[in-house]
Amino acid sequence: MSNLNITDRTYSLPPLGNNPSSQAQGTSPGSFSPLPKIASGRAGRWTFASADTPGMPVPSDKTAWDFMPLDWVLKPGFEDNYEQAAAWEAPTGFQPITQLESARLGVVTPEMKRVAEREPHLTAEQVRDEVASGRMIIPANKVHLGYKLDPMCIGRAGKTKINANMGASPVSSGTEEEIEKLHWAEKWGADTVMDLSTGGTIDECRQAIIQNSTVPIGTVPIYSMIIARRLEDLDDASILQMLRHQARQGVDYFTIHAGVLFEHLQYVKERLIGIVSRGGSLLAKWMILHKQQNPMYVLWDDICDIMREYDVSFSIGDGLRPGGLADATDRAQLAELCTLGELTERAWRKGLQVMVEGPGHVPFDQIEFNMKLQRRLCHGAPFYVLGPLVTDIFPGYDHITSCIGATAAGFHGASMLCYVTPKEHLGLPKKDDVKQGCIAYKIAAHAADVALGVPGTRDRDDELTKARAALNWEKHFELAFDPEFARLLHDEDLDVDTDFCAMCGHDWCSVRISKEIVEFASGKTADYAWDHAKQTAALSPEQLAVLEKRGVLSPDEIHKLASKTKKAVGAEASKADCHSDYVDGEQARLR
Repeated sequence: MSNLNITDRTYSLPPLGNNPSSQAQGTSPGSFSPLPKIASGRAGRWTFASADTPGMPVPSDKTAWDFMPLDWVLKPGFEDNYEQAAAWEAPTGFQPITQLESARLGVVTPEMKRVAEREPHLTAEQVRDEVASGRMIIPANKVHLGYKLDPMCIGRAGKTKINANMGASPVSSGTEEEIEKLHWAEKWGADTVMDLSTGGTIDECRQAIIQNSTVPIGTVPIYSMIIARRLEDLDDASILQMLRHQARQGVDYFTIHAGVLFEHLQYVKERLIGIVSRGGSLLAKWMILHKQQNPMYVLWDDICDIMREYDVSFSIGDGLRPGGLADATDRAQLAELCTLGELTERAWRKGLQVMVEGPGHVPFDQIEFNMKLQRRLCHGAPFYVLGPLVTDIFPGYDHITSCIGATAAGFHGASMLCYVTPKEHLGLPKKDDVKQGCIAYKIAAHAADVALGVPGTRDRDDELTKARAALNWEKHFELAFDPEFARLLHDEDLDVDTDFCAMCGHDWCSVRISKEIVEFASGKTADYAWDHAKQTAALSPEQLAVLEKRGVLSPDEIHKLASKTKKAVGAEASKADCHSDYVDGEQARLR
């Protein structure tokens, strides 16, 4: 027997899911996530799901089809095949108001058609079936549809969405600044916006945001309910009046913290940071003062009736979400989540569209469990999560600590990610904070979609890779999410577009070397070829301001980038101050 140990170096890939590249470009085998099963009812509960780690909760075997209005009749013969419009008879004279009601009747609404246009991997009929199953919502108040709203969807069958929060506070901002932040958030990719105003002219600010917004607008109505009123004076009439008022204004979804029950408060006593949800803490205090149950829970059916009139969607609030890692996945949080499942069922019976809100601050290892427990308890209703933050010690950088958790959340089950900005825990976000939060969360959402194998989500990545391989800087920046910022960082070191960048220089540029190897396809795509080095355009005032803020270059160097003369870049001898042996001397001259 030989005493040589032979190492087995064979391997096999895990089962493959969808390829996120429409044309299967490159050499990657594709997504390692399970193949999606886009289908009506229970059969679609695995749609764009990560593979379950052993011990994770399995999806619910129920959908919104199991929670039909009590006055709808299941037709004989459909007992085992009831997840379709043909199986149900609505009351005589029934007219659908909500997207869910239309879907239950088999109707494809104009909003569903628009969603399918924006989600090209889905048909309008698939959108309808996802809405009917309760796994997708189209937050589109009928009033807001009369303004500028462009319908979109939130659900696992669609791409992962992001939300941006804004709103005036008692000490900062106002209507004009919030409208500016709204448009800024839309520019940087926010799919929905929540107006969380707690000060200033709240009603005017909300109305202006709705009338100027192309994206759905959400609110937390309890904030307005207690303006000019003591918390203890909050009563049923004032609650319902404010909900009706905001529905009439055109709010697309309400965060209602109805899952915080009186009996849950005992589980909060030993938490390190108590209740961090504003709505949750207000209602907890109200319950303790009155020794009564949460009025939002008690009034749930009445709230549903008001929201149905305008097709306002629910974003059922997580008032007991953890505010620190030490309180994550505790009894208070999970007791509330069980109640959120009950409220989801009750809202579906009323014909309402529902998504459910989630944590918060969660250690990385607990994120998958949190996502998949909600998927089970709430029967696949879209999960809308804040972050979660995966560490608590980086104030000022929580857009980063949270987008790490958000990527995992998006991969494991969340349908929408609520952004966190650098100002989280510190103050009201300003314009640049909104941009930083949006970009961090677009990264998280996009990374999750690519990992899940959502068709076409890697196409732009592939095109940018080809531009990068060809050293085509102009196309490289054009395909970047933030072209201006990418360009200014490039020009900070080298303001000539040539066949290398300043990171490696010419002789050490692996991309240039790969391009020159005849046998490699790298960099040889005809559409991305370029024929000469060229001086870049002068930077814009906005780009120069960013450079000044970065503090890397001297004022004189920044001035040179603003003027972009041949003298400024050391090219008085008619050739750029850079070396290239990829193109001849004439081609390397500045044009």
